[in-house]
Amino acid sequence: MNIDPPVFFKCLGDETRARIMLLLCDEEELCVCELICALDDSQPKISRHLAQLRVCGLLEDRRQGQWIYYRLQPTLPEWVLEVLRVTRDANPTWIATDSKRLASMGERPVRLAACC
Repeated sequence: MNIDPPVFFKCLGDETRARIMLLLCDEEELCVCELICALDDSQPKISRHLAQLRVCGLLEDRRQGQWIYYRLQPTLPEWVLEVLRVTRDANPTWIATDSKRLASMGERPVRLAACC
């Protein structure tokens, strides 16, 4: 997949979208309810940001029953993945609270039973 650098950086120019991407680097796949809990934000806001990330070509989704799960687009170029990894590794405290909230939900399938 060919991602244009200006489009990539513009998509990550919003803090919520950047945090979603970094969480997905760690978790690989999350549903909307998990992101709502992790980011401590409303469903409409999270869904709007997820839609923008999909339009940019950065995310892929899959439906399982009534739930939609999101993950990084598997065909992202290596430079995009490297930017995400370096950002995450250089700024561990930036999403630490988000990760703690997500961890407080428990592991799957317990986490999924709690929110999905």
